Amino acid sequence: MSRLAPAVAVPLAGAAVIHALPALTARGPARRLTPGLAGEGRAGGVALTFDDGPDPAGTPAVLETLAALGWHATFFMLGSQVRRHPGIARLVVDAGHEVAVHGTIHRNHLVRTPLGIRRDLRLAAREIAEVTGVRPRWFRPPYGVLSAGTLWAARDVGLAPVLWTAWGKDWRAGPPAHVAAEVMKTLRDRGTVLLHDSDCTSRPGSWRSTVAALPLLAAQLRIRGLEVRRLGDHLGRAC
Repeated sequence: MSRLAPAVAVPLAGAAVIHALPALTARGPARRLTPGLAGEGRAGGVALTFDDGPDPAGTPAVLETLAALGWHATFFMLGSQVRRHPGIARLVVDAGHEVAVHGTIHRNHLVRTPLGIRRDLRLAAREIAEVTGVRPRWFRPPYGVLSAGTLWAARDVGLAPVLWTAWGKDWRAGPPAHVAAEVMKTLRDRGTVLLHDSDCTSRPGSWRSTVAALPLLAAQLRIRGLEVRRLGDHLGRAC
């Protein structure tokens, strides 16, 4: 047994490294190697995206503010939330926004098997399509953490993974000015913004900071001459 253990451990360790390697794209310089995955699209604007909905409190408030600003965005939905709030999911599409997949449950893919991830994505994509009448095109994993299994499952289900280039860290429910400042800290032309329209995985009421930050972002984007887009308009095709 003492000789067998290293022989088994080495390939297992190698498999674990391969499984986790795509997670390097979640943060830092590795994103610059994968611009499409990071959400870098056409010049002259940025894509605006929201995760974790639909939510009966946060999503309608976000939709109302987007309508006032004349913006359209992409909403990465959780299948479990769509199941609970189908009417809210339909409101998103009725308002002219784009729907995308965030998974069925909000769980880190590094602790899930490839087959488990594929089941999760298939179910979420089916539920979103059945409720909204729109087949999702894009996918973002919980926490932005990809695994080799994530990439295989997304390709098998027919979804294109997209992360982000700037985020507001709005799940912390900080002051709206701080949320806007966090976004603008790293946002550049062609980038993609991550915010949240639900507090189901965040501090209670955090969506209020998000909603109040949107007009502040609008002022900054106007100064820079950047339009706000859905991912489909921003990227133009699956990357």
